[in-house]
Amino acid sequence: MNFIFFSPHFPKNSAEFCTHLREQGATVLGIGDADYDQLEDKLTSALTEYYKVSQLESYEEILRAVGYFTHKYGKIDRFESLNEYWLEQDAAIRTDFNIYGTKSDFVHNLKQKSKMKEFFRKSGVSTVQFSTGTTRESVESFIQSAGFPLVVKPDLGSGASMTYKINDEAELQHFFDTKPEDVAFIIEEFIDGVILTYDGLVDRDGNVRFAVSHLFENSVMDVVNTDNHLYYFCLREISPEVEEAGRSILQAFDIRERFFHIELFKSHKDGRIIALEVNMRPPGAWMTDAINFAYDVNVYKEWASMVVHNEVGGPYEGKYYTGYASRKNHKHYAHSHEDIYREFGGKIVNYDEIEEVFSRAMGNSAYQFRSPELSEVRDIRGYIQQEEG
Repeated sequence: MNFIFFSPHFPKNSAEFCTHLREQGATVLGIGDADYDQLEDKLTSALTEYYKVSQLESYEEILRAVGYFTHKYGKIDRFESLNEYWLEQDAAIRTDFNIYGTKSDFVHNLKQKSKMKEFFRKSGVSTVQFSTGTTRESVESFIQSAGFPLVVKPDLGSGASMTYKINDEAELQHFFDTKPEDVAFIIEEFIDGVILTYDGLVDRDGNVRFAVSHLFENSVMDVVNTDNHLYYFCLREISPEVEEAGRSILQAFDIRERFFHIELFKSHKDGRIIALEVNMRPPGAWMTDAINFAYDVNVYKEWASMVVHNEVGGPYEGKYYTGYASRKNHKHYAHSHEDIYREFGGKIVNYDEIEEVFSRAMGNSAYQFRSPELSEVRDIRGYIQQEEG
């Protein structure tokens, strides 16, 4: 298999995917904008050849690079970045070179939140009420139905960038007065609840081969807008309602041979599971590592085996709850890094600094820790993020 990995040097864990593709027998070819001598040794060991471009956004350069690899190695079997940002470009390359995977005629269904909701309805899973109105007057009937608070977010894009909670009429008017003209927004009802994810691997026959669930009790939107710290838990088990909703959504999208990351609300008001967003990529914020720690699995290896051989190991069972707790440099914490390791060293499985581009949401540094008991993982999270005073 000839596999082109686009931007293999960023984010950092891309090297893990490349390494395991190589170990499964794939010829791994890289296209990136970093100099070859700046790549990590782990990555260069995985790549058969690397093609440097001056700009990752330059489609003509990418075309030339893929053309070069095709001439030298034969037909390209896969082209992936595993990154939401490059979803459209990945699909365009697959379309132009007839490479297996999502093509340009479908990719907007995975990029536009308004399009996603059509598939949520097809799946039978409840979804968030929304409006794509572009003026204050055009959303009047929606506001009468949904009421305040509301959430506004870009129709395109991932994460919580430019996503805001609107509490009243004055804030709504301010949004319409100041919103960028070149960005299409959707307005949604606000759901008071927690986020439960459905994450895993679906093979080329459409079968879910491995799945897990994460619990987010604090809103990523609030984390970004208030520059707060983030935490989440990788759960040992998936609740039946999350499993049912996640599988129904995957079937509606008819996604094959992908990592998936589906976000669902569980409403505090009535306990409903409500579809929020679907991402056909590995989950971010170190969640792939959380999966490995919780299930004693190597999800990078399992993904590579699925892509190259359509095979996934297992079955795997959750053995631990794995927590993630970030810290922000501007905050003053009650316990030092040394205190944390002195108190919970045997439970800490990972600590690292976070790339600046991700720090607003993920923190400036973060810890991962695990325990067979959710209560203990909650206690560790509280200790790490306890602030002075």
